[in-house]
Amino acid sequence: MDLPLSRYRPVSQLRVPVHRVERARVPAVDAHIHLGRWLSADGEWMAPDVPALLDMMDELNLRGMVNLDGRWGRELTANLERYDAAHPGRFATFCHVDWSLAAEPRFGEKLAAQLRASVAEGAAGLKVWKDVGLRVRDGRGELVMLDDERLGPLWAAAGELGVPIALHTADPVAFFEPLDERNERLEQLAAHPDWVFSGPGFPPFERLTEAMEAMVAAHPRTTVIGVHAGCWPENLAWVGRMLDAYPNFHIDIAARIAELGRAPRAARALVLRHPGRVLFGTDEIPPVAEVYRNHFRFLETADEAFAHSLEDPPLMGRWTISGLDLPDEVLGQVYAGNALRLVPRLA
Repeated sequence: MDLPLSRYRPVSQLRVPVHRVERARVPAVDAHIHLGRWLSADGEWMAPDVPALLDMMDELNLRGMVNLDGRWGRELTANLERYDAAHPGRFATFCHVDWSLAAEPRFGEKLAAQLRASVAEGAAGLKVWKDVGLRVRDGRGELVMLDDERLGPLWAAAGELGVPIALHTADPVAFFEPLDERNERLEQLAAHPDWVFSGPGFPPFERLTEAMEAMVAAHPRTTVIGVHAGCWPENLAWVGRMLDAYPNFHIDIAARIAELGRAPRAARALVLRHPGRVLFGTDEIPPVAEVYRNHFRFLETADEAFAHSLEDPPLMGRWTISGLDLPDEVLGQVYAGNALRLVPRLA
């Protein structure tokens, strides 16, 4: 039989316990969700029907969400009015800053002033995306890295204002590797060629994580959430060292249960060692109930060898995951307690 590998869909014959978790065991906060218009293909809201979203949240035992799509100016105002103001305690919106200012003199001070204005308007935190380090350039055309001293005023302002930074640097390590038969994300990168960062125009993965660590270390009074499991879920020893070394550093699990679940013993040990520093999140665009249920299964059960994605095949890797079976007191912190402490508006 001549069957292309892309059509291969093996059905596992493994018989193991299966637990369907309909709703979170304790009230949860999704600390990493996209509800705005920034990432939508058509410029419309990611959650077109907010009452329906609230009904789904109630069904799943989600008490709140952190919307990372606030941007700045009129877009921030629109997000705050649509979510935070209209439904107090259910949503908290983070702003962005306008990185085009990096081409101007004294851009760090200008970005800090923009952050202060956004927080004064109601932004609950700052979202920093991976374009810093990969695409944002200064007036000389050079890449701006997280540890650039000129950004110091911005990071310091977040600390002074008492708002956390949700920081996404780099991407899965495979995105920085050659696009060949050895790349574990080959199917995903073939579907999204703009996610390939292995070319000469991009810094190495390790340079980006070094810049993040230097930034965290230089601003101990600024709370940083390294999203996507600390931005390096393939290396939980490194993530653990960051959590050990920097009390201002936190992580979320958004869009990374595929990585965490294939190393469940290491992932569980990391969470149990730092239960006050790990936040629940999904990064779903848009929110889908069944995706939440799979996350609940991952966190709450000891199930083995189950799918990490609803996709067939799963573009984030053709492997299965196992659950962490976290104790209730830890679940309470990961699901909501840590987010409520860092984003008190949701409390």
